[in-house]
Amino acid sequence: MTQPLISVIIPIYNVEAYLQRCLESVAKQDYQNLEVILVDDGSMDDSGIIADQFAKHDRRFKVIHQENAGLSAARNRGLDVMHGEYVTFIDSDDYVTLDYVSFMYQLLADTNFKAPLALCSLMNVYPATGRQQNCGDGSQAVLSGKECIEKMCYHDLVDTCAYAKLGKAELYQTVRFPEGKLFEDIATSYQLFMQAEQVACGFSPKYFYVIRDNSIVTAGFKPNKLDLLAMTDQMAREVVAHYPDLAPAVLRRQVYARFSTLNQTLHADDVAQVQAELVAYLRTHKKAVLKNPKTPRRDHLAYLMLGLGLPFYRWAWDFYAKRKGN
Repeated sequence: MTQPLISVIIPIYNVEAYLQRCLESVAKQDYQNLEVILVDDGSMDDSGIIADQFAKHDRRFKVIHQENAGLSAARNRGLDVMHGEYVTFIDSDDYVTLDYVSFMYQLLADTNFKAPLALCSLMNVYPATGRQQNCGDGSQAVLSGKECIEKMCYHDLVDTCAYAKLGKAELYQTVRFPEGKLFEDIATSYQLFMQAEQVACGFSPKYFYVIRDNSIVTAGFKPNKLDLLAMTDQMAREVVAHYPDLAPAVLRRQVYARFSTLNQTLHADDVAQVQAELVAYLRTHKKAVLKNPKTPRRDHLAYLMLGLGLPFYRWAWDFYAKRKGN
């Protein structure tokens, strides 16, 4: 049986130190019928040259050079020009196992292609120490889109990321990444789940997520980091409108977004007002979140540390973050 064409969209921006490894992991996929779209988003290093060299030696690779417009715009450009029946995203500083595509395609096949979306787990990689963290448990399941949203809200195996998913191209006809915003994944993944009656889940780590010190997630606080709150609140409103019984789950995710943003501010200047608003939100919803039996243990610990004052919370977070990176 002929394998359908699968599009792999890779946005690229100033990642010359990581790009070769990423592209080699894609070129060596055991699923061969690929269209690999490399969107060079105005890189100022040699990333564009590396991409062009790959395209010269492998006809499956296609390069688009554009002025810098951001990650969302690069992903959307790839969606606009793709020809595949299915599509997956890979970030250019990450890399994947050789069966990344075939693993998720087989998950879809196992449902007789009734599921339009498949996902796998991440392996977090900490370059400074070489430590790796498996985010999966090796299980497989066919879940409803609603179940995936709930698990995503509780950080229970299902992630918000745009990558580590393989979906029918039709899913993206009404879904685009919000341009000019950070944390665009939280604004899109739930929309895919809401379209999918079935999601084929394989919780094995096929995607190596490289956690760099200067990435969007780990870099210091800037006002645009507040995009996370806007994106999360938008997700919450739309999910609750569709699935009212998921209100406790999305509230937990909104609280998590505030804790995450608070952590970003702990060593920033001129953030007293932002911190006050974050802490006020957390305190307002503390009772509802902590009485929820599905709330992760780490949220209970975070509330306990915050209850001892912001200076103690800062010390506790720094200690945790240091251990996590080692």
